[in-house]
Amino acid sequence: MIVLLGVLVVVLGFATRRNPLLVVGAAGIVTGLLGGLSLQRVLAAFGTGFASSRSVTIFVITLPVIGLLEHHGLQEQARRLITRFAGLTAGRFLALYLLLRQMAAAVGLNNVFGHAQTVRPLAAPMAEGAAERRHGPLSEKAREKVRSFAASADNVGLFFGEDVFLAVGSILLITGFVNTTYHTHLEPLQLALWAVPTALCALAVHGWRLLRLDRQLPGAAPGPGRTAGIGETVK
Repeated sequence: MIVLLGVLVVVLGFATRRNPLLVVGAAGIVTGLLGGLSLQRVLAAFGTGFASSRSVTIFVITLPVIGLLEHHGLQEQARRLITRFAGLTAGRFLALYLLLRQMAAAVGLNNVFGHAQTVRPLAAPMAEGAAERRHGPLSEKAREKVRSFAASADNVGLFFGEDVFLAVGSILLITGFVNTTYHTHLEPLQLALWAVPTALCALAVHGWRLLRLDRQLPGAAPGPGRTAGIGETVK
């Protein structure tokens, strides 16, 4: 039971808002040492895990490319593009993004969209541009709200969409565990079909929240081309 003190390290680290990488690394070292491993074996386990999961370091290539594109005006071009679609509000655009994200994840295309390659350089600026066209200049609080909803659209779409894909890791892990432990013959298709209703409910619920975003933006001032609401005056 003393090995579980590593979990306490994680809890305390996150509660005190320490660097997540340092917290998880410290928890791994503490757990290994309390489990009777030498420091050398703990470090070897870290190295083996890193070598077997090299794909997680793809951001080392992605981030400089995205930064270079942003430096040359990618976000400004995204804002300019969204202004050409008069009927596309921030909420409608993000609801559409949620649908596309979930559909792509359902067929295994998890890396087509994402925070680094799509949300930050494209989706969030386009949503802000749509909101500014309708509401005028946004307050900082409103701008952060739009960005958070853009991030949530990606998270919800991926989380509930990927379970519909037959070859996703979670589906294969569950079927392997159940078949080995209970000596059954559970097929991945059976689990994937059960994930479809959940994915549809997530799409409906979060899609409704995204569509309501246009009425929830705080501190949005009326701008050119916007019809003033009750008690507002367009200058």
